[in-house]
Amino acid sequence: MRTYYCLSLFIWTYMFHTVDAIPLEEKASRDLPSKSVVDLTKDDSKMLHRTKRGWMWNQFFLLEEYTGTDTQYVGKLHTDQDKGDGNLKYILTGDGAGSLFVIDENTGDIHAAKKLDREEKSLYILRAKAIDRKTGRQVEPESEFIIKIHDINDNEPKFTKDLYTASVPEMSGVGTSVIQVTATDADDANYGNSAKVVYSILQGQPYFSVDPESGIIKTALPDMSRENREQYQVVIQAKDMGGQMGGLSGTTTVNITLTDVNNNPPRFPQSTYQFNSPESVPLGTHVGRIKADDPDVAENAEMEYSIAEGDGTDMFDVITDKDTQEGIITVKQNLDFESKMLYTLRVDASNTHPDPRFLHLGPFKDTAVVKISVEDIDEPPVFSKLYYLIEVDEDVKEGSIIGQVTAYDPDAMNNLIKYSIDRHTDMDRIFSIHSENGSIFTLKPLDRESSPWHNITITATEINNSKQSSHIPVFIRILDINDHAPEFAMYYETFVCENAKPGQLIQTVSVMDRDDPPRGHKFFFEPVPEFPLNPNFTIVDNKDNTAGIMTRKDGYSRNKMSTYLLPILIFDNDYPIQSSTGTLTIRVCACDNQGNMQSCNAEALVLSAGLSTGALIAILLCIIILLVLVVLFAALKRQRKKEPLIISKDDVRDNIVTYNDEGGGEEDTQAFDIGTLRNPEAREDSKLRRDVMPETIFQIRRTVPLWENIDVQDFIHRRLKENDSDPSAPPYDSLATYAYEGNDSIADSLSSLESLTADCNQDYDYLSDWGPRFKKLADMYGGDDSDRD
Repeated sequence: MRTYYCLSLFIWTYMFHTVDAIPLEEKASRDLPSKSVVDLTKDDSKMLHRTKRGWMWNQFFLLEEYTGTDTQYVGKLHTDQDKGDGNLKYILTGDGAGSLFVIDENTGDIHAAKKLDREEKSLYILRAKAIDRKTGRQVEPESEFIIKIHDINDNEPKFTKDLYTASVPEMSGVGTSVIQVTATDADDANYGNSAKVVYSILQGQPYFSVDPESGIIKTALPDMSRENREQYQVVIQAKDMGGQMGGLSGTTTVNITLTDVNNNPPRFPQSTYQFNSPESVPLGTHVGRIKADDPDVAENAEMEYSIAEGDGTDMFDVITDKDTQEGIITVKQNLDFESKMLYTLRVDASNTHPDPRFLHLGPFKDTAVVKISVEDIDEPPVFSKLYYLIEVDEDVKEGSIIGQVTAYDPDAMNNLIKYSIDRHTDMDRIFSIHSENGSIFTLKPLDRESSPWHNITITATEINNSKQSSHIPVFIRILDINDHAPEFAMYYETFVCENAKPGQLIQTVSVMDRDDPPRGHKFFFEPVPEFPLNPNFTIVDNKDNTAGIMTRKDGYSRNKMSTYLLPILIFDNDYPIQSSTGTLTIRVCACDNQGNMQSCNAEALVLSAGLSTGALIAILLCIIILLVLVVLFAALKRQRKKEPLIISKDDVRDNIVTYNDEGGGEEDTQAFDIGTLRNPEAREDSKLRRDVMPETIFQIRRTVPLWENIDVQDFIHRRLKENDSDPSAPPYDSLATYAYEGNDSIADSLSSLESLTADCNQDYDYLSDWGPRFKKLADMYGGDDSDRD
């Protein structure tokens, strides 16, 4: 490293002295403006000559990353106008002038004030001036020059990523590309080999290699297996200077994963599997699971199971669990220990996605033997049928056997069985069963018409184990026996008109039978043997299970016979023949000419001989009118009340009785005497009120007697209470005003007329002080205008 820096310093010193020592006429002829000076030579003073450029510079070079103690000398600016007398002043402007680059204004020497980095800025453009200190004028036109920063190898290569991730299929051939890594160098690629990068592998051999120029990583070993090793870590180095000694380097890590391919067939870990299954398991029950191992993953490890052969192919099935890749053995048909105790199956496991590239490695499937042993369990009894149907005639005798059920124990022990009836299905206890042989017999008579079907449940239970039982339905159908006689289908209200003619149909009757013969009903109608020939009516059999009743004479009279009874014999054609007698009641009624019934009552016949219907209606109306008049008269008499004398519509019911007499004070005997209020006897006198209609002379109003010398206030309160409770008092208020004054009263007159005749006028000015409520009175009585009015 010390030799490298010494060599760089030597090159820089050589270039600097070369630039500073060689005249720059040729280099600056195209870049800097020239100064034209007219000068006469010794040979021909009259000839015009071009003088050399006055500036003695073009561009400078400077090494980056200077580490010396003094400032780095860049170069010197000089013009031929400088006589060395200090009259000229050099000024520097442009990139970094004054901060990065400083100039001695007297000598034109330029120094770098700071350490420079080419990677930040590779060249600087500056402008120089030469100014006359006295005049301030430029002696040379302003011109540009360049300071270039020479690169040194101070940056190591850097990868675009610190960590790369890549994958490559397993079993790939040698030279298969995996990934490309890239490193960059910040140094100048156009100057030396500082930025020339070479790749090499530090870790990951002999599995992988890297191209030194492109950085492409490739496989280096054939047939790498993911099952043996899946992850690899490769370290790649990038070195500048073309990989030579002294170059800088950087590294990165590449994690490479081998992806799976289907290069492994499934293999059973064992050749034989043994499972046990009880014989009573339902269909679809899982007997056991088998699994073949496949080192591959994902879809390359997916497999399918199937039964190749064996004696249990009809009894069992195998399905594949897609989540666990297991083969599940299930029951396909009911097992029976007594029939077969052991089954053998051959089950294949094969890959569902084989890779054709690796079929040469062998068949991608494997076979295992599965043995299934059937276990014997204590099974409940089994009936010989799924259900029983028993038919029995309804006239069967009590205790007769109507059928039998049978059940057996399917186990090898063949336990004894007992039978019973579930009484929840035979609440009336009509049937019973023999507990040993299963014979069903009746306990009560049967009736098809009330219950044509009986559905009972029979239970078969092992004697040695009562928990083992089976149930089976038994349907008992009751067969019909002709044990009911036919009868009328409904109650018939039959009538015959008085004016009926012979041969008229007055009624059609039909019958019903609770029996249900297999050939259908057939009924016959005949007169009863006791009255084979009826003189009034005839029974006609219509041959369709109905009969018509016909009149047999001309005219019927309610006066002679209002009702006829006609017995009819009805019988069926089943065995044994059942018959009954139905009696038809026929009434005689009055009819119009069309044969419509009008009246059949005998009472109507009697009334018709006296008054007509119109007369009866008139009498009924008269009675109703009289009753209404009596009710109205009684109501008016009860509602008569005391009415006030003032009955005008304009009456406001507020009566003011004003007593405005003026007397001579308390001594005035003509005035009202308050002593009257103290005289209970006088109060008791009955006096008529002026505002109420007088009562009848026979009515005497009695009031509660008062004691002597009663207080006036007490008297008024009692009087008020009495009037409040008086029902005959008017429902309004009466105001009685007592304004009697005597001659010797100490009170002045209350009359407004008397006030106006007073000697002095009243002063009403104080009304103005009473507020807005008394404003109207103050305007009327206050002031001079009021006095004048």
